[in-house]
Amino acid sequence: MNNEWLDTLVAQGATVIGGKVADFGAPQEELAETIEGDVLCDLSHLGLIRASGEDSGIFLQGQFTNDVRKVSAQQHQLSSYCSPKGRMLALFRLFQHQGDFYLNLPQELLEPTLKRLKMFVLMSRVSLEDASDKLLRFGLSGPNAMPLLLEHFSSVPARADEALSHDGITLLHLAGPHPRFEIHGEPAAMQSLWRSLAGRARKVGADCWDLLDIHAGLPGVYRETVEAFVPQMLNLQLVNGVSFKKGCYTGQEIVARMQYLGKLKRRMYLAHAESPVRPRPGDELHSPLSASGQGAGKVVKAAPSPAGGFDMLCVIENTAAAGEGLTLGNEGGATLELLPMPYSLEQAETSPQAAG
Repeated sequence: MNNEWLDTLVAQGATVIGGKVADFGAPQEELAETIEGDVLCDLSHLGLIRASGEDSGIFLQGQFTNDVRKVSAQQHQLSSYCSPKGRMLALFRLFQHQGDFYLNLPQELLEPTLKRLKMFVLMSRVSLEDASDKLLRFGLSGPNAMPLLLEHFSSVPARADEALSHDGITLLHLAGPHPRFEIHGEPAAMQSLWRSLAGRARKVGADCWDLLDIHAGLPGVYRETVEAFVPQMLNLQLVNGVSFKKGCYTGQEIVARMQYLGKLKRRMYLAHAESPVRPRPGDELHSPLSASGQGAGKVVKAAPSPAGGFDMLCVIENTAAAGEGLTLGNEGGATLELLPMPYSLEQAETSPQAAG
């Protein structure tokens, strides 16, 4: 985290642990405000990889699940990086800022992702670097998020996956229960924007942004779940995170075979559990109805719920999700209650939206 930015956050009451803003002094109130109100969240715990150079778009196109050719100053996308076996090594938001490509992903996966990508650059005219300290980033969400931004910018992206840039600041519209934006830019301009927005929206910790992702059905890949999932298990075909028309990329044959020839036996669901212990990515699930020896599923990501307990995204064996007795950890663990997803799981997986 940029040291000057860290000082600014701490001066405003932030509790920062391990480079992540835990809260601004009232975690439960911040969670409650996140669901209904306007909130402002630092995103420094997400790292940035910058790809620049005249071959950067061509290079990235051969690496990722989504169609990089569609990323522009007006469009961003969710995408993933897979192993040759089609297992996800990283999941990130890919966008352009001042002509360069940026991958926004959990800080813990930045170094291994950057190292692996550099292995395949070879003779391509591409430069890859950690740009985490060169741009500031924060999120704004709420029923008034759009008018708040219109007080500072002549226009804002109107729909999810749209982007716009103004004077060195890039706005990314994300899916969510309210209008939601990721904002990236140069430190001076971003600090000024933050100070202005902080007077109109509640400052909240990183858990609140995770909660919004969870309620939007947007997954994550973390250190504990590297190579645990193929893209379809995380519903990427339903949230514009994978293209089946773009051509070759690492792991493409496996991903395509699952789409057109395989039967998806596990997929991601939204759930709640009154657990005394916070579920972590990769935590195992148990079900008496599990039809395989691989367990009933795994936690993808979790965040505290304003009403108590935890809301989470989980990859669950479909037979287990259809019945009762699904629990965290083991048979005696906290019971999972499945909640409605914000998009249909029955959506045709070869629809234009899914095909990208």
